[in-house]
Amino acid sequence: MGVSGSGKTTIAARLAERLGWTFAEADRFHSPANVGKMRSGTPLTDEDRAPWLAALAAWIDQARAAGENAVVACSALKRRYRDVLIGARRDVQLVYLKGNHGLIAQRMAARPHHYMPVSLLASQFEALEEPGPDEHPVVVGIEPAPEIVVERIVAAVGIAPARL
Repeated sequence: MGVSGSGKTTIAARLAERLGWTFAEADRFHSPANVGKMRSGTPLTDEDRAPWLAALAAWIDQARAAGENAVVACSALKRRYRDVLIGARRDVQLVYLKGNHGLIAQRMAARPHHYMPVSLLASQFEALEEPGPDEHPVVVGIEPAPEIVVERIVAAVGIAPARL
C-alpha cells in the first residue's frame, strides 16, 4: 500500500516474481468511470471506490480459496479500505511503501502514460491514514533501489522465495 507514485506496482511485481507468487495490480480493478475521473484530475470518492474494493477483496478471496499466494499492489490509503481488503484475513500481510511528497512527485513526473496526474498527489497524502501498530504493517522506505526494497520486505515478512 501507499500513495500513487510510491512504487507499488514496481515493488509488488518484483516481489511476486522473487517469491514465485501471483501478482495483481489493483488499478486494473477500477471501472472505466473511475479511470476517467482520475485521468481528468478528479479525486475518487469513497462511493467510487466501494465496488473497486469489493472486486479486489473477491479476487483476494479467490486466490486464498485456491491455495495461491499472491501480491497485490493497492493504494489502500484509508483504514476502512484496508478493513475491506484484509479484515479477518489473518493470512494477509500489509506492506506500506512510505515516501515523502517531493520524491514521489519527482517519480510521478518521470513516468509516461499513467492516468494518475501529479496534481492528484496532494489529495493522496491528504487521504492517507498511515497504518497503525494494530494492523501489523511492514513499513519500508522507498528511497533505495527497488531490488533493495524487495529484499527488505522479504526479510521483514520472513518468507522464503520459491525455488525456480
